[in-house]
Amino acid sequence: MFMKNLLALSLIISFTVLLSACSVSQENSPWLLIDNFEQQTLSSWQNADTQNNTKPYVAKPQITEIRLDNYMVNNNDVANSSDTVNNNHYLIKKPAKDGVIGNRKALSIKTLPEPVAVGETYTFYTRILVESFPNNHAFGISNLTPAQVKDTGYNAFEPTLRVTDKFESNGFKNDGTLMVKIDSDNKYRQYSNVQNFLDGRSANPMQTNVWYQIWYVVNNSRTDQGGQSYDVYLQGGEFTKQTLVYKDAAFRMKREQALITFFANSNTGSHKKPYGNGGLAYDDIYMSKGVNLTNPTK
Repeated sequence: MFMKNLLALSLIISFTVLLSACSVSQENSPWLLIDNFEQQTLSSWQNADTQNNTKPYVAKPQITEIRLDNYMVNNNDVANSSDTVNNNHYLIKKPAKDGVIGNRKALSIKTLPEPVAVGETYTFYTRILVESFPNNHAFGISNLTPAQVKDTGYNAFEPTLRVTDKFESNGFKNDGTLMVKIDSDNKYRQYSNVQNFLDGRSANPMQTNVWYQIWYVVNNSRTDQGGQSYDVYLQGGEFTKQTLVYKDAAFRMKREQALITFFANSNTGSHKKPYGNGGLAYDDIYMSKGVNLTNPTK
């Protein structure tokens, strides 16, 4: 009896220590949560349709809402994963309902939990899932306030990630590969596909209904100090492990100011040349000071 009681006490103590260790680990995590949508509210976000040219006019055309995950787990992050449904909430963003066109800037904006000062490097982590093509989405970090983002639109971006298969004005068609902003004198080629450096080629177009993990390491130093740039790591699809897919992508505007907001922008296209309303899902948006390539959800 004594030995049984001693064994039970030992198990209780071990379990208590494990819980305590987990609690301390979570409290000391270097990752700051921007949003994982498990609170199931968007009260801390601002949505705006700032170039709403819908005909007939729709007052609030964008779809930006929290949903329960019913997509199959297929992000190469689950050991020996099978077709199981993940009980998780995420954000879905579409510029408008299917068939509605003319909403040119559907914005969703949230203030960061802490600013990224000039001279600092931070790592941002975001999971995304392409609901469907055709679409035109961009998301990233800004040094403008939410009110300024609404006034500025795409030029509010600094580090920018883009998902689209739309035609450019010169007839070039994007293929749905994840893209980054680059410095270019060609007004039609302001973005580049991320790369599969191992195979010496562009990465493949993003698969639909697959969660991708993205780490973007943002250097907010001044341009003359090698900053205003970001590196991108990707896991998902063809990349079964975390992989560097772009080095030294360019800030869009290079304002050399503190970064203070995360925002996403989607666009149906014009009435003459609509892009489509395919949605993009977001989840687990985090930030961490310095270069941090760990997974904040573990």
